[in-house]
Parts: sequence; C-alpha cells; structure tokens
Amino acid sequence: MPTRKLKQTLLSIPGLNLPERSTNVAWTQLVELTGVTPGAMAELTELGWIEPARTASDEYIFSHRDVYRIQKLMRICHDLEITFTGGSIIVDLLERIEELESEITELKQR
Repeated sequence: MPTRKLKQTLLSIPGLNLPERSTNVAWTQLVELTGVTPGAMAELTELGWIEPARTASDEYIFSHRDVYRIQKLMRICHDLEITFTGGSIIVDLLERIEELESEITELKQR
C-alpha cells in the first residue's frame, strides 16, 4: 500500500490519535543531515547565528530552517574555503536578497 494511501486510511479511523510530525530535529539528526561538528556548532552559537532550543533534558533541538541554513553554510564554507563567520554573512545576505525579491514580486502584483 503506498504511503499516501496508508496515511489517508489511518487518518480516517475514528478515535485514532496519531502524533503529528515534528518540526524540530535532534542534535544527532542535525549531524547526520549537515555534518556539523560540536566545535562548529559552538562557533555558530557563539556568533549568535543559530539559537537552538533546549529540551527538558537540556539537549539541543533545531528547526528545519536551521538545518537548511546550516547545510547552505557548510556548502558555502567548503566550496569557497572560508570561515564560518564569512559564510554566515554570505548566507544572511542571500536570505535578505530572497526577502527583497519576494517583496518586489508582491509589489508588482498589486
């Protein structure tokens, strides 16, 4: 049974309360997805570039946006052979450009 069909079937069962998909990832998942090291994470946190939340057991959790930003940062730093500080500035500027382009598109549609 395809995953989508199975999901629809399960959701149609009355009284079945399935947990919702989490919007956060744990530290181990972040490492798997990005290859970030504890030292790199400490540096990014010290820069204030990323602010992970903490669980009740004092473990870091990250949003999917954090994962995407870190992946982009790691790729830029590796490809351009630059530091996290330089890479974080580039990622921030790219995100700002995307926001401005989105605003321009919205204004043109009015």
